Amino acid sequence: MNRLLNLFERIESNWHKRITQKVVSNLLIIGFAAGLCIAFFSHEIKPGFINHEISYFLAVDIAFTILLIIEILGLVFVLPHSVADSVGKQFEILSIILLRSAFKEFGKFEEPLTWNDLQIEPLYHILSDAFGALFIFLIIGFYYRAQKHIPVTESVYEQSQFVRFKKLTAIFLLLAFIYIGVLDVVHFITDGIYSPSFNIFYSILIFSDILILLYSLRFDTRYYNLFRYSSFALATILIRMSLIAPAYINMIIGLLAGLFVLGLTFAYNNFLKSKSTETH
Repeated sequence: MNRLLNLFERIESNWHKRITQKVVSNLLIIGFAAGLCIAFFSHEIKPGFINHEISYFLAVDIAFTILLIIEILGLVFVLPHSVADSVGKQFEILSIILLRSAFKEFGKFEEPLTWNDLQIEPLYHILSDAFGALFIFLIIGFYYRAQKHIPVTESVYEQSQFVRFKKLTAIFLLLAFIYIGVLDVVHFITDGIYSPSFNIFYSILIFSDILILLYSLRFDTRYYNLFRYSSFALATILIRMSLIAPAYINMIIGLLAGLFVLGLTFAYNNFLKSKSTETH
């Protein structure tokens, strides 16, 4: 177990290095270029293994998918340090998913694009996803600014035990994400369907949030901490629902989830302030 934790810590340490950022940037560029090449071949060269024309916006989709993978890995590495920050990371991912969805809607338009041929419904979808992502971006900013990191443990030993458990949970999430990614690749190779399963990962996140909540009760059973951790799990459920909801509804659910955690943060801070006043 200690070896596994040490390996995780080494991976996390390398993750935050500047060279990793350069590798990520290179991967995004390579993915984007590969998408453009595939689309070009399907339109101009038309090789036998590509039996239909592919939109050039495949390049954007691939780049955003890689970016989402990077963000999810970042979420995994944030979790041991702060559950609250990991929830913020979930909303960061949701905002990127909405932007990705807006680009995918634009990719449905056929070139040459003229205003007379423009379908109004996809345009509404683009605006809904774009402004949904923008408002969630604003909520995230207020959320991080209002966040107060108060340990639920009472000693250094208890804190180390809690962090250790969260690292084990993060390792489980990392392995689950890799497994889901492998299944997506196999599905793409065998069936030719490119559909990343980010919603499945959010389902797993729900159970990990509840697991952390239950473990935290070893150190603190006070109502406001119990309510806070339970609400984090509920926020993940709302995000999960937004990922499968139709256009417009997905944006509304995402915004309500963001406002929910923002309201929770302000209420929790006021609760702590009132408790602190009572003890003095």
